[in-house]
Amino acid sequence: MKKLLSIVALFAAMTLVACGGGQKEQKKEADKQKAQTAQNNKAAESADVAGDDEACEFDKFNSVVYELNIRQATKEGTFAAAEKYLPELKAMGVDIVWLMPISPIGVDGRKGTLGSYYSIIDYKAINPEFGTMEDFDSFLNTAHDLGLKVIIDWVANHTSRDANWWKEGKKDWYVMDENTGLPIVEYDWTDIAKLNYQNEDMRAAMLDALKFWIEKGVDGYRCDVAMNVPADFWAEAWKQVREINPDVYLLAEGEETWLHEAGFEATYAWELHHIFNAMAKGGSETKNVAGDGTIKTDAKYVKDLKEYMERDDEKYPAPAMHLMFTSNHDENSWAGTEFERMGDAHKTFAALTFVMPKGQPLIYTGQEIGLNRRLQFFEKDSVVELVDLSYGKEYRDFYKSLCAFRHNNKALAAGANVAPVKFVEGAPENVLAFTREKDGNKVLCLFNFSAEPTKVTITEAAAGDYLCICDEAKSFKAGDVVELDAWGFMLLAK
Repeated sequence: MKKLLSIVALFAAMTLVACGGGQKEQKKEADKQKAQTAQNNKAAESADVAGDDEACEFDKFNSVVYELNIRQATKEGTFAAAEKYLPELKAMGVDIVWLMPISPIGVDGRKGTLGSYYSIIDYKAINPEFGTMEDFDSFLNTAHDLGLKVIIDWVANHTSRDANWWKEGKKDWYVMDENTGLPIVEYDWTDIAKLNYQNEDMRAAMLDALKFWIEKGVDGYRCDVAMNVPADFWAEAWKQVREINPDVYLLAEGEETWLHEAGFEATYAWELHHIFNAMAKGGSETKNVAGDGTIKTDAKYVKDLKEYMERDDEKYPAPAMHLMFTSNHDENSWAGTEFERMGDAHKTFAALTFVMPKGQPLIYTGQEIGLNRRLQFFEKDSVVELVDLSYGKEYRDFYKSLCAFRHNNKALAAGANVAPVKFVEGAPENVLAFTREKDGNKVLCLFNFSAEPTKVTITEAAAGDYLCICDEAKSFKAGDVVELDAWGFMLLAK
């Protein structure tokens, strides 16, 4: 029965999403019979994508990440309140829940009323704002019972300025400012103290803290400014962590290729993200993550996107993968919402993150309801609508459909045998059109990156019988013309 319900749920997830343009509800049962049969058969053959936990092996290379901002996700801002939302994340198709830092926040130099999550006093403790260690354990157990993985944000580069290590007199554990006799401050992060990785005792304590959470059952880490921490530390840390759990998932905030060599499965696709912004707006200028300047990007076009894809393929050999996003906690609070940065193209770029090679899509708290405001970073700013499951149905269905499409097509998975992109020849210059194929599964992806409708001519290589993400059977012959709305897209699979 559980497997049957899973297949039904997967089919239902496919019924609402953009097909050639805006969101559409498809209710033409007679015309959809072929699509229904194909989708149900495909779901049954895919090892119960959303079925029994025992039968469904977690695949980090075909997973969707959800960044959960505990402080803002609910009115209470606690683990206990957020725990009640976990079934919705599972139903959406999320695989990995990334928790922003959960440790106590420093007071010395604190920003705002509540402070930055990334200014940490004690690596082995829970921020009382979020609840107790018992509350966290309950959250973790519930997530695991649902088949979700949980990773926590790890800040190895620095502590708060009043961290326990500093109070214990371990000054040699920090990089000191000779003029002030205090730890140095990086960027405009005046609430942090830079750690000294020349000190072996500090390294040992940091590694001990990393192992502590893995032993508690945490499934991995997203590592803040990972590129600022020495490669040899990461390599040794992940070696020892994998001795506890060989299947940990490790995500680095950074784009450096050496991060993969040091043991991370995934790195950030920052360059791609800024290309997205510049394509949508004809150039962009956004505040950088460090907060001490801006990132300016000239206007970008489909040709620039293609060049990036080709360059990235050479620079990051498989199984390296990238976290791809239209928003996250930094972009939302400091650079603006996806609606501000991408306008009418925000759904188009979101869809692209689910189908690009070596990609791992990210959904940030509130995106699944179309939240169009910047969340305050240092204050309470609850997304009270999030837990009202009747709210934001358009975007909930949109992301649910994208997750289902991703999971149900092995051609989209990252990993050692990632399916390459084959661009559709002759597409208009403002259209990104490509196929990806693996083990008998083929996807055709068409994106119009312009504010005007356009047409794409199907080639022999792209022709065939497909099931569209909009839940319609589509048959294309060579020479057929497909119309795409302004900023429209079409995702198809067979």
